[in-house]
Amino acid sequence: MDAVIASTLDTALVAAPWLLLGLVAAGIVQALMPASTLQRWMGGRGIGGVTRAAIIGAPLPLCSCGAIPTAMALHKAGAGRGPTTAFLIGTPGIGIDSLAVSYALLGPFMTLARAGMAVGTAIVTGLMVAMTDRHPIGPASPAAAACGCTSQEGCTDDGEAASGLIRRLRDGLRYAFTEVLDDLSLWLLIGLGMAGVLIGLVPPATLAEFSTHPGAKALMAIVGIPMYICATAATPIAAGLLIAGATPGTVLVFLVAGPVTSMATLGMLGRRLGRAALGAYLAGIIGATIGVGLFVDAVAGWSGLNVSAQVGSAAEWLPVWLKAVCLLVLAGFMIRPVRRRIGNVFDG
Repeated sequence: MDAVIASTLDTALVAAPWLLLGLVAAGIVQALMPASTLQRWMGGRGIGGVTRAAIIGAPLPLCSCGAIPTAMALHKAGAGRGPTTAFLIGTPGIGIDSLAVSYALLGPFMTLARAGMAVGTAIVTGLMVAMTDRHPIGPASPAAAACGCTSQEGCTDDGEAASGLIRRLRDGLRYAFTEVLDDLSLWLLIGLGMAGVLIGLVPPATLAEFSTHPGAKALMAIVGIPMYICATAATPIAAGLLIAGATPGTVLVFLVAGPVTSMATLGMLGRRLGRAALGAYLAGIIGATIGVGLFVDAVAGWSGLNVSAQVGSAAEWLPVWLKAVCLLVLAGFMIRPVRRRIGNVFDG
C-alpha cells in the first residue's frame, strides 16, 4: 500500500504544473475560437474538410460527451458527416491540456505519437463515415450557417458577441478552471490511483508479455471504446502501463480509443447518422488505432528507443516546491467549496 500511495503522489506531482499550463492554454483557445470560425473552417465534404476538422478539433478542451453538442450544432449548420465525425473524434482524442500532461508523464515520443494517432484516426474515420453520406444535408438556414448556429435565434456577429479580448480571455480561463476541470477531476483522480497500482504492484514482465500478444491491441480498442474517460485522465494510467512493461503501441491504442468515444457518442451517432455511419465509425476507430499501434511498436523496436525511460522525464526540470504548489492550486480549484471561498478570480 505504501508503494501505491508513493507512486500516486509522485505521478500527481509530475503532472500538476503541466496540467495547470494546459488549462491556461485551453482557456485561451476557448476564448479565441468562436463557433463561426469553426463552421467556416469545417466547410466541404472531401478530404480537405475532414482533415481541417480533425486538426481544428485537436486543441479544443472538450471530452467525448462535451464534444457531442458542438459537433451536432456544426452538423445542423451545414458541416458534412465526414468533417463532423472527424471533429467528434479529434476533439476529445487530444487537447492542449492533455498534450501538456502527456509530455510531463509520457515523454516526447509518446506525446508526438499520441497526437499523430488521434488526428490520423479522426481523418480515417471521418472519410469512412463520409462514404455513407448518401443524402447530404444543407444548413439549417442561411443566417444560421453564416454564424455557426443551429437557428437564427441567438446568432450574433463576432463584434457583438465579444466585448473585448480581455473579457474573452477571462471567460475562457473561467471555463477552463471550472467546467473543464470539473469534467476531468473525478476521472483524473481515478487515473492517478490506477497508475499508482500499476507502477507499485504490477510486475513489468506480466504486462510486457501480455502487450506483445497479437490480440492485445484489439482488446485495448474494444475495451476502450465504450469507456468514458477523458484524454487527460487517461494519461497517468498510460504512464503506469508503460512503467509496468506494456509496449508503447498497445498503450497508445488505449490512450486514443478510450477518450475519443463513449456510449453516449455511439448512441447519438446511431440515432442521428444511422447504422451504416455507426458501423463505419467503429471500424475506423478500431482499424486506425490498431494499425498505428503496430506501426509505433515497429518504429520503437527498430530504433531501439527506450520509451519507458522517458516517463516522467519532464519532472527533472522543475523543483519539488513548485510542483507541490501547483498541486495545491489544482486541488483548491477542484474542490468547489474551496473554489467558492477563494472567490471568482477571473471576475474583473
